[in-house]
Amino acid sequence: MKSFKFIDLFCGIGGFHQAMKSLGGECVFASDIDEDCRKTYEMNYGITPVGDITKIEAADIPPHDVLCGGFPCQAFSKAGNRLGFDDPTKGTLFFDICRILKYHHPKYVLLENVRNLASHDHGKTWNVIHDKLEDLGYNLLPEPVIFSPHYLGIPQHRERVYIMCIRKDIGKVHPFTFTKEQIIPCTINSILQDDGEIPNIKEYRISSDLEDLINLWNEFIRNIKVEKLPSFPVWSDRLSDLDTTEDLSQYPLWKRNFILKNNELYVNNRQFIDGWLKRARKNPLFFGAKAKLEWQAGQTKNPDIWEQIFQFRPSGIRIKVNTYFPALVAIVQTSIIGSKKRFLTPRECARLQSFPENFLPDVKQQQAYKQFGNAVNVECVKLFARHMFNL
Repeated sequence: MKSFKFIDLFCGIGGFHQAMKSLGGECVFASDIDEDCRKTYEMNYGITPVGDITKIEAADIPPHDVLCGGFPCQAFSKAGNRLGFDDPTKGTLFFDICRILKYHHPKYVLLENVRNLASHDHGKTWNVIHDKLEDLGYNLLPEPVIFSPHYLGIPQHRERVYIMCIRKDIGKVHPFTFTKEQIIPCTINSILQDDGEIPNIKEYRISSDLEDLINLWNEFIRNIKVEKLPSFPVWSDRLSDLDTTEDLSQYPLWKRNFILKNNELYVNNRQFIDGWLKRARKNPLFFGAKAKLEWQAGQTKNPDIWEQIFQFRPSGIRIKVNTYFPALVAIVQTSIIGSKKRFLTPRECARLQSFPENFLPDVKQQQAYKQFGNAVNVECVKLFARHMFNL
């Protein structure tokens, strides 16, 4: 299509808008319940999204050729409650898409959601979505497509479900294939800013206590005597002899296994770990999740956390190999670039989501991180829109 009109439901900060506009689209309606997202959207596109879509009559939405929507994922996400359609506030919003489709019958529909949607409730959720869209007069693939920006050379591992629909009187959705040979190698340097071009860079530097904490864990991972670096979470409160009075059967099997592996690690490194724990406990941040380590950066003879990417997560300090970043998320777990000893900046997050350099993020840093974590990746949307439009 040379030109077309689209609506942007659950629009966030406009990932769909960026993609559709680049393909010749004109946005005629946008909606998002989040006030801060609406302000960011208006600031960038000159369009004021309406609020709660459940309160908008379908007849009040302008005619359009394409309906886009990254409907809320919390009901299906592993990080959410996973209630699916039983979630009274988030799970039913798919059916608001359906009532708009029933009234307007646009030619195309492009939807995005978390990967877990494909398998949620043993596939029953996907079957409901598929059958409902078919009943509304649309052709779509029998299974959702799962795709990540890192396949396109964008250094973010972010698997998401994409659903392409074409009205039955127009045609069918061609099968989508993407081979290993098409994957473009990633490098995190492709999105990093030079430190000299970052205003107020001190805001992104990690604190001296955090640096000391990472140095402690670096000392640990470099000095333990093991055949393989631990693939299980290291829990400092379990680096000790087993408490023979504790009934381990009270725990699920996975937790019992982790406790026993931590004990074995301690027994084989008792002298080093005893001294290390005495020093570690002097650090004011060494408690809770920061007293746990998840090494997920593979096997190497000379491990160094400062050469990797890491996050402070509720489950512990997670270390990832520096090939690409883990998925940006709305709950703030902003990645730290080890070699630079600082957090990702909002501009770098914008690049990970393929937003252009002239995009204006929310001036409030935490809101900007949240909004990019909730956004759809622009290049991924463009890929599937082109496929759907047969461009």
